[in-house]
Amino acid sequence: MSQETTSRHDDQLNRPGRFEALMLTWLLGGYTMLGPFSISTYMPFFPEVAASLEATTVEIQLSLSVYLASFGFMMLFHGPLSDSYGRRPVILLGLLTYTLASLGAAFATSIEALLVFRALQGLSVGAGSVVGRAIIRDRLEGHRAQRLLSQVTMVFALAPAFAPVIGGWLHNSFPWQSVFIFLGLFGLIQLIASYTYLPETHPKEKRQPMHPVALGKRYGTLVRSRNFWLLSLSVSSNFAGFFLYIASAPLFILGYLDLEADQFGWLFIPAMSGVMLGSYLSGRVSKRLGAQATIRYGYVTMFVAATLNLAYNMLLPPLIPWIILPVVLYTTGMALAMPGITILTLDLFQSMRGMVSSLQGFIQTMFLTFVSGVAAPLLSGTGINLALGTSGFLCLGFAAWWLYTRQGES
Repeated sequence: MSQETTSRHDDQLNRPGRFEALMLTWLLGGYTMLGPFSISTYMPFFPEVAASLEATTVEIQLSLSVYLASFGFMMLFHGPLSDSYGRRPVILLGLLTYTLASLGAAFATSIEALLVFRALQGLSVGAGSVVGRAIIRDRLEGHRAQRLLSQVTMVFALAPAFAPVIGGWLHNSFPWQSVFIFLGLFGLIQLIASYTYLPETHPKEKRQPMHPVALGKRYGTLVRSRNFWLLSLSVSSNFAGFFLYIASAPLFILGYLDLEADQFGWLFIPAMSGVMLGSYLSGRVSKRLGAQATIRYGYVTMFVAATLNLAYNMLLPPLIPWIILPVVLYTTGMALAMPGITILTLDLFQSMRGMVSSLQGFIQTMFLTFVSGVAAPLLSGTGINLALGTSGFLCLGFAAWWLYTRQGES
């Protein structure tokens, strides 16, 4: 049997069947949904939680900050832990911790207890999404990996659209504890499904030691990689161009567009529909076009969207739905390019994909923290400011991608 035939035969053996692929899609997609649900479903209950726990507004806001800080910090460790101990144990332990922390928050009787449980939620919620990217690349290669990642992104896109709706329904029907019971049940369902169906994709012979010195050396190798930083900057900047609208949503929707508090769906639903469309297209065309061509088409789409966005906001009044359509086109291009860039990043260091996924996720989280804390307050006053901000982030992302392609040719 020739080497080419053997490789093809091994690929067929390692390729998941249809049922396994479907389960992986929903499992990995479900992990990515935990983060948005943990934020968006909880926020409507701020006044009720403050009254029940006799807490100040600052203390309740701190419960969100503690969650986000814990989430960002632990992003650096989920991947290395999975490189050392396997993908499955890290995800199962993360889901178990998240489930118990959610139920603990539901029964918290003081703001201090709530902060502790929110911190535990943040420490555990990212395990599935970070390690899940490594699982995809462990299990599949090339366009098949890109297609599965695209399908996972399509599932993830449901969360920002439905989380505020579920949060509003719980808020109108039940006390504040219901949101944490809901999150705990969501985590428990994923824990049971993962225990039953999630395979281990990182064999023992490929695992890396978790010793601090060895961990530091591997991180040192990663942070010295120019290509890693260029690809991470590319995907983070592209997403930041869209996230700027999410972070600015209260002022953009309520102030600039003069809509009502129950009309945030005018932004979230169309934008996430664009994410789903772009992810679908990425999965469909990746085999025929290849990763780099798919990414180029994604950038073309985003630049067309950014140009239309600038033109509309300079020349026309802010009317629904027309002002949102360029954002939809932008998210379509963003989702078209994102899976390919992510797979290329994971392929840079095949022996430590978990660490690569962790550090890339951490960089993106810090990037989005800057957007929400600095860029959004500065730019959210008018549509043209947001359009300029999106165009700036897009140009930064494209510059990083262009430099990466030149680096590859040199």
